[in-house]
Amino acid sequence: MAHRIPTRLGDGSLAEMTPAEIEADLEAGVEAAIRRAKVDPLASDELAHLLDIFTSPARFSAVDYGDEVVLSFDGAGNGDTGLPVTEQVLYQNHHGADSIELWHHDYSYKAVRTVLSFQAQMMKDAQMQTVIPLNYGAMPDLGRYSKPDGSAENWSQLLPLGKIEEARRAQEDAIGLLEHDMLIVAETMIAAGADGLDFDTAGAAGDADLLATLRVVRQIRDRWPDIGVEVGQAGELVLGMHGQLEYEGRRLAGMWPLEQLRAVTAAGATIFGPAVNVNTTKSLAWNTARACALVKPVTAEATIPVHMNAGMGVGGVPMSPYPPVDATSRASRALVDILKLDGL
Repeated sequence: MAHRIPTRLGDGSLAEMTPAEIEADLEAGVEAAIRRAKVDPLASDELAHLLDIFTSPARFSAVDYGDEVVLSFDGAGNGDTGLPVTEQVLYQNHHGADSIELWHHDYSYKAVRTVLSFQAQMMKDAQMQTVIPLNYGAMPDLGRYSKPDGSAENWSQLLPLGKIEEARRAQEDAIGLLEHDMLIVAETMIAAGADGLDFDTAGAAGDADLLATLRVVRQIRDRWPDIGVEVGQAGELVLGMHGQLEYEGRRLAGMWPLEQLRAVTAAGATIFGPAVNVNTTKSLAWNTARACALVKPVTAEATIPVHMNAGMGVGGVPMSPYPPVDATSRASRALVDILKLDGL
């Protein structure tokens, strides 16, 4: 009887698989990426290395000495402990962070806009108590600008009614509102001492969401040429909720990670964070191999640092509030070893 190895599914649940089953899932994950994104397959030695990682009996996996990467954190701020600045210090002193982030628990630029003076004071306080780079981050979150929460018409209600043009106009109206809020927050946080800005989960509401982000990144780069700007994607494919929007001649809908990198670089970002969503019914090996295949073209071409999103439900890491360390460490090591990332 073949030896069965403890592993995980995409939802974090424990599973047991034989080495042959894990190998088959690695190949299937790569094939899924090839079929959808038309990327090249991983090399045979890369698949062999992934097999070594996922069939190892070790509880924890890690990169070799000398292969360590920068660890940047979104959401590493005042959200979990409820104590202002405390968590930034914890991430700096105890969690091994190389950069940290201040954030509001309602992680949206629209929400931050309403409490901006308080957040600016917290940025000043946090900078007084930390040494490593400290960014300010939130989600663009375009959907919040639609009714009933915002003033724009709700395109999610218009689209099922076949009102395509009305839905597109609603998103275009929301773009201007979102840009306004993101730029005001950026200006205030830079004045308060932020080392950089993080636009996290960009494109979560589709191509209009991403377009607003890219436009603001360009304005920030032009006004503050030395400030850091990280753009972390919402997923491996930009949804075409509008479908006709472009940035510098590139159609945003349908962009895979390589095209996302090119758009983000053109806008002037200093860090790109590709994201590959996890299929919760597939194995850890399947999800990680698929992520590696989708992002490999990115690191081959990138001229700015690439910090792969490797957290809850992206980058092979299981969709769980507290992903198990055996899964997180294997997925992270695989991403670093295969993709030669600059950071996680």
